Amino acid sequence: MTQISFAPFGTTPDGTPVQIFTLRNTKGMEARISNYGGLIVSLKVPDKKGQLGDVVLGYDNLDGYIKKSPFFGVIVGRYANRIGNGKFELDGKTYSLFVNNGPNSLHGGKVGFDKKVWTPKTILTSEGPALELKYLSKDGEEGYPGNLNVTAIYRVTEQNELRLELSATTDKKTVLNLTQHTYFNLAGSGDVLKHEVTINADKFTPVDANLIPTGELKPVAGTPFDFSKPTAIGARIDNDDGQLKLGQGYDHNYVLDKPPGKLGVAARIHEPTSGRVLEVMTSEPGVQFYTANHLDGSITGKEGRVYAKRTGFCFEPQRFPDTPNKPNFPTAVLKPGEVYQHTIVYHFSTH
Repeated sequence: MTQISFAPFGTTPDGTPVQIFTLRNTKGMEARISNYGGLIVSLKVPDKKGQLGDVVLGYDNLDGYIKKSPFFGVIVGRYANRIGNGKFELDGKTYSLFVNNGPNSLHGGKVGFDKKVWTPKTILTSEGPALELKYLSKDGEEGYPGNLNVTAIYRVTEQNELRLELSATTDKKTVLNLTQHTYFNLAGSGDVLKHEVTINADKFTPVDANLIPTGELKPVAGTPFDFSKPTAIGARIDNDDGQLKLGQGYDHNYVLDKPPGKLGVAARIHEPTSGRVLEVMTSEPGVQFYTANHLDGSITGKEGRVYAKRTGFCFEPQRFPDTPNKPNFPTAVLKPGEVYQHTIVYHFSTH
């Protein structure tokens, strides 16, 4: 079945050593994952000719991720996506968070889970070896209540899947939203505008000028947000549409058509030239579709590639953005005695 090995991957500025783990299946699929931020550094999958290629954006070394990274490949938390005005209320108490995205708190604040060194362990599972990462987020970290014990388990299966199982417990009532923030490019290079996307959602959550959901669940029908049938990312991305202008492209949460808590398909992406197909599955109610609108050519990544606008895309399975301030959204509250569980599956094939 799968094999797993590890090697040094540098040190953080405070001298903490970081490792990189390589998981492979017998078909050649290979994931390289670091315990710095739970980072997917590379992901090699076959194209329609059987040629392996790396389909994720990032850097060749740890320094790149530490110096300048738009959340390439990381696990984000405590709260993925945006919390409006960096504040939320829980049981009558207001919690203030670090503001790092206009007036909002984004992806956990100043030093979120993406910038932490997690404790790694290789474990044997029924599907072969896996990488387990653990992190204790202490009460008050980044303004969030509760000591939160987080576990992330990555595995590469014989079905050419990368599976990520996230779980957490708390000793105080808190809010939680964990996701994976990998930027994909199934062609391996160039822009992603010809990638054909299908999203399993007939509604999305429109945003205001600060990219915070208004609270409305809006039908996608008749809008550029309708990906109910396979549609190229670039087909309508520059349409004269107020929501697209606010996001400078797609940067919106979709309300998935599936039972709550059940693993189901969020999106399917097909890249015509390579023939690669990615199916993203999640147990969460939403997925953020982001088209790398803020990459601007200032980052030179792996193998000297310049990452310009729209050279990647993200599908971030999640609770909805700003849920702690939106009573009508599915809750993001975690209580003592409960276990937060979120499964994400990236399934690769060719067509």
